[in-house]
Amino acid sequence: MTTTTPTTDIAVLGALSVEPMNGYELRRSIGDVLGHFWSESFGQIYPALGRLHEAGLVQARPGGRPGSTVYATTVAGDERLAELLTKSIKDRPPRNGMLLRLFFGRHLGADRCCQLLDETEANARAQLAHLLETRREVEADAGPDMPYFLITIDLGIRTFESTLAWAETSRHQLQRLATRTDT
Repeated sequence: MTTTTPTTDIAVLGALSVEPMNGYELRRSIGDVLGHFWSESFGQIYPALGRLHEAGLVQARPGGRPGSTVYATTVAGDERLAELLTKSIKDRPPRNGMLLRLFFGRHLGADRCCQLLDETEANARAQLAHLLETRREVEADAGPDMPYFLITIDLGIRTFESTLAWAETSRHQLQRLATRTDT
């Protein structure tokens, strides 16, 4: 059984405070919009929706398709969101499989480590392109959430730009290392 956390509630209530959505749209919105810094699975979202509905924090109404339910925050849900947003942040250390591999890269060798950097760089370029497009879309919508969306998107953009610069520097270091060990 999957349990939800206060951070899941923040993601669900926050997304629904922007606009009413069904569960699928909510999952897609969290992935597409919050995806550069947050993720939730269907196994977390649907139990949260049910629990939040039972608690009176979201309302449910029939959606446009048979069997579809659209959720929106209630006044109590908006108040709960504001309360959750004021609580202390308890971040866990990140888990980055690529950095773990590079840390023990001596066992892989410089060439394979460069391949990991290539993969990281390709991913960073794709994510950066996505965030730049997202920023253009958000800037076109002058809604009340726009400035807040833009500051989080800006960090994502800066993070991926930094990742690209780091990958280039690291590749040069590994190539120098490979040259030294080959001679």
